[in-house]
Amino acid sequence: MPFSFASADAGSLPVHVLSPDDVAPWAAQQGDVTRNWVGASGFNGAIGTALMLPDADGTPQGALIGYGTPSQRRRVRFVLAGAVPNLAPGLYHIASGLPAEDVATEALGWLLSTYGFSRYHDQSPKVPQLVAPDGIDATRTEVLAASEALTRDLINTPASDMGPADLDAAARALADEFDADIRVIIGAELLAQNFPMIHAVGRAAEQEPRLIDMRWGTVGPTLTLVGKGVCFDTGGLNLKPGASMGLMKKDMGGAANVLGLARMIMALALPLRLRVLIPAVENAVSGNSFRPQDILTSRKGLTVEINNTDAEGRLVLADALALADEEMPDLIISMATLTGAARVAVGPDLAPYFTDDDAVAATLGQAGAKMADPVWRLPFWEPYETMIEPGIADLDNAPAGGFGGAITAALFLRRFVEATPRYVHFDIYGWQPQPAPGRTKGGFGQGPRAILDALPNLLNL
Repeated sequence: MPFSFASADAGSLPVHVLSPDDVAPWAAQQGDVTRNWVGASGFNGAIGTALMLPDADGTPQGALIGYGTPSQRRRVRFVLAGAVPNLAPGLYHIASGLPAEDVATEALGWLLSTYGFSRYHDQSPKVPQLVAPDGIDATRTEVLAASEALTRDLINTPASDMGPADLDAAARALADEFDADIRVIIGAELLAQNFPMIHAVGRAAEQEPRLIDMRWGTVGPTLTLVGKGVCFDTGGLNLKPGASMGLMKKDMGGAANVLGLARMIMALALPLRLRVLIPAVENAVSGNSFRPQDILTSRKGLTVEINNTDAEGRLVLADALALADEEMPDLIISMATLTGAARVAVGPDLAPYFTDDDAVAATLGQAGAKMADPVWRLPFWEPYETMIEPGIADLDNAPAGGFGGAITAALFLRRFVEATPRYVHFDIYGWQPQPAPGRTKGGFGQGPRAILDALPNLLNL
């Protein structure tokens, strides 16, 4: 079944992983049939290549996968995942050649290569199954893959089936799966309970705005995840052009990522107290849309001048972050598809993040490299604070000029986290523009595996 390893008891074929320099020495140690077959095929260990090995009567007896050169591998996140679609159907196990430090990553990539978004049309790739390699935590790897699949499914689902109510339902389903507590504040009740900016952004849509609040765990340090759940972003009255609106079903990618991360934490039973906050809205256009030059008062009491209704994500996050900060957890992490400036800075492949804590940054950087989930630190650059202070209100949601847009957005959010000792903000893309090994085109997770691996250090678990 998808995202699961095959039983070791089932008969499986050996896979030998070979770099270009390994092919000739390996072939020289084989029998005549195999040696001649490898020579005749021209297999050279190039990255992403695969070769089935027949016995004398043509029955498959194993396979080779090219591992490429070190410089080639540095350009690919999951090497084996690029080759496994070229294998014959069946079950396989890694027999030799894969460096021990790469086994866990490559096993995860193999599982992720089985993903296909099939809600509307079967796109499941025909990928052979892998027996869990020795020395890895198979259960943990399966959890990582299944949780990533949840994130991808949520992002890939169009807004017609993933509005605020649908995101609410997805969070409730996850809460039910792991016996978490969940409450949701909807519509006018947001005003009654002092979440005015969440309500303002979402009030024009047919589906009412809401704040999803999920809790799990009763012992250990406290972690609060806040995910941007803008299920579709027209830009509001500052309407996006069509080309810019095309991918806005993914504007709830922050929520999808924190739900995927929450699933990892709960499925692995980490000893911590988890809270997940998701402001779920659609930034629609109607007679009661919030307007440019409006001044909104946030939950925290800070006033915000609206200079662009398309800078709505930071508004809904601000109310949610203010609520999170009131509890003073040990760590708050927000995740959002927030700014185009972050994409210009680092492109779609890296997950940029902000923190004031150098030790947190070092831990996240190391974890990202280890988990094939690359992250990159950007600065909370305090000289830019004046850029988000318009004078007519406490804060400006869209400073003029456009310079440092990811930084000014992060500084805006940081104003709503004062009591909590450590705060990390991720400004992710959440979308794979072109297919890559282990990553289909479409939604994908950015940051959750790095965060998960860093949590024991960050929270002293």
